[in-house]
Amino acid sequence: MLNYQFQTLDSGLRLVTIPMEATKAATVLVLVGTGSKYETKETNGVSHFLEHMMFKGTTKRPGYLDISRELESLGAQFNAFTSKEYTGYYAKASADKVDVIMDVIFDIYQNSKLDEAAIQTERHVVVEEINMTNDDPPQIAGNLFEKTLYSDQPAGWTIAGPKETVLNLKRENLVDYFNTHYTAQNTIVAIAGNIDPEKIRDKVSAHFSQIRLGALAAKAPVIENQAVPQVALHYKETDQTNFVLGFRAYSMKDDKRYALGGLASILGGGMSSRLVDEVREKRGLAYYISAGQQIYTDTGYIEISAGVNNEKVLEAVGVVMAEIQKVRKEGVTPLELRQAIDKAIGRTALALEHSDYIAESLAESILFQNQVLTPLDRLDKIKKVTLADIQGVAAEIFEAKRLNLAIVGPFKDPEPFRKLLTL
Repeated sequence: MLNYQFQTLDSGLRLVTIPMEATKAATVLVLVGTGSKYETKETNGVSHFLEHMMFKGTTKRPGYLDISRELESLGAQFNAFTSKEYTGYYAKASADKVDVIMDVIFDIYQNSKLDEAAIQTERHVVVEEINMTNDDPPQIAGNLFEKTLYSDQPAGWTIAGPKETVLNLKRENLVDYFNTHYTAQNTIVAIAGNIDPEKIRDKVSAHFSQIRLGALAAKAPVIENQAVPQVALHYKETDQTNFVLGFRAYSMKDDKRYALGGLASILGGGMSSRLVDEVREKRGLAYYISAGQQIYTDTGYIEISAGVNNEKVLEAVGVVMAEIQKVRKEGVTPLELRQAIDKAIGRTALALEHSDYIAESLAESILFQNQVLTPLDRLDKIKKVTLADIQGVAAEIFEAKRLNLAIVGPFKDPEPFRKLLTL
């Protein structure tokens, strides 16, 4: 059982503290319920750009070096991340330094200056990050897959946004987004480690006594409309073809996602999985191949990703489709299901050693469901998955009208690939 305290402060800010007596570390995480799905076409990339700017100076810590030096002098790990539905800021350090890392993370979250000169410099850093992604075929394939699923709507846009948009964002765009999204009701604070929850609560209340208030921001509903398999090609002269093949599936609100997660584990969740065995070990077609699921509040999908020999990409896609057809028709074995569940048990045990994992896991459940769902709670749901559950989701999800394939490599004609997408 995981010990925690969850409470909502007077401002509406939600706080969860997780004492871990066996560790000498502590993690401070602030999660805000906004990301690229909350943007418009004109501001696509603002969530990510703002995340960068939060480390560039506050009134108390005027420059970026004042922030980084203070944290690095502690030996702290610190960073931030932006996704399509949330953004997070965290630091992890020795538990006796928790007051310091709270002060820094809470300061940047509330009091970043968003200095004009710093914005002009940092926009070019963001552009270089975009350039790096655009030179990475697996990343291109992942972005292309979501664009194929969701087309020209926020769910189908990249998190960092187009370079042209980033170069044209104004300070007022960042300030307006900051003021309207980074509010008490939209903020989760999670602190895990060797801490005293009561003392932490009082300090968090004091730090956030002046936090911005405001209504929760809304995001556009995702429209999904597909009748036949779709193929998307990104022509690139590469030594290897990277592809993502996947099916529209379940959102985080649907408990069938636990069965689908088990199926993904069986298909491509490790070196003993079906696809690694068939594609890599038996045929030598790929160095990497894996399967997993992506879940959002309103959509989700299962994906199979691989990097394969250019001359054998059609064979590789054919092998993947054959395994999907086999699972759809025959299901999985009791041994495979048992191994998938045991793998989840073991990986959860390892993850629970880390305060940063625990903080983020509980913060996410609070943000999206307004209740604590611990890793052990999720594990209980995974343990209840049956062979019939696996067979049911395979029959429901592995349909032509849900099937999509995104390919990055030296190809221009989608027809040879489209012919392989039969169920």
